[in-house]
Amino acid sequence: MAMSGNKITLTEEKETLFIPLYSKALESKQRQPILVDTKAEAILAQIDYDFQKLRVPKKSRVTLAMRAKKLDACVQAFLAQHAPALVLHLGCGLDSRIVRVNPPLVPWYDVDYPEVIELRRSFYQETDTYHMLGSSVVDFEWMEAVNSRGPAIIIAEGLLMYLHETQVKDLFLRLQQRFPNSEIAFDAFSTLTVSQIKRHPSIQKTRAEIHWGIDEPRDIEQWGSGIQLIEEWPFSASEDIAKLGWGEQIMFRVTGAIDMARRAHRILRYRL
Repeated sequence: MAMSGNKITLTEEKETLFIPLYSKALESKQRQPILVDTKAEAILAQIDYDFQKLRVPKKSRVTLAMRAKKLDACVQAFLAQHAPALVLHLGCGLDSRIVRVNPPLVPWYDVDYPEVIELRRSFYQETDTYHMLGSSVVDFEWMEAVNSRGPAIIIAEGLLMYLHETQVKDLFLRLQQRFPNSEIAFDAFSTLTVSQIKRHPSIQKTRAEIHWGIDEPRDIEQWGSGIQLIEEWPFSASEDIAKLGWGEQIMFRVTGAIDMARRAHRILRYRL
């Protein structure tokens, strides 16, 4: 993958960051977009990469837009209720949440692998309040680079399913210790979805490995004292379903009526 005359190499697994970027840019161009993301459109135009080979299905494009919009809302709601506060965006990829949310002057940290942050710096500039940290999220030394110790809204979009459960648990406990009175919001697969996701065309192309899924969200409350589930949000709850075609609307409604299907992929939010 080349960009602006420079060659930046990502492993096939890390190429998964192009899936949400491409999906959000495409959705942003729709007549009735679920998510408006002009930054994603601008970045897409500057990257020399064959995005069509990712073979992103329309349903995935729609779901990724719903996911981003919901997590944007989680950030906005937390910042409206807590001052001072900070934002931690884990596994940020090339996502433009910092632009879409356009927060007041609060500390915001985007965290991802060093090679991803190197690419990200081609499109985003740090400021006195916006920072990019190049690190694996499970290399916990990155937390020491976060200057603020106020309560945080922590977003892990399209991230935790790539970790093993022991890593997810350790991450939760480390975040709770370092950033008490915080919230974390993320999307999660069921264990059945994890077992079947390798058939997804984009996953096949990037050869990414999915490890972690959860069926009962309250199991996470047992990981440590004070961890509390505060929201389980299925995609069938999205108000943007009304913007879709009748066939897609029916599909989401049917999915929402079946517990196994509703929990296949949803957003979870916890108090730490």
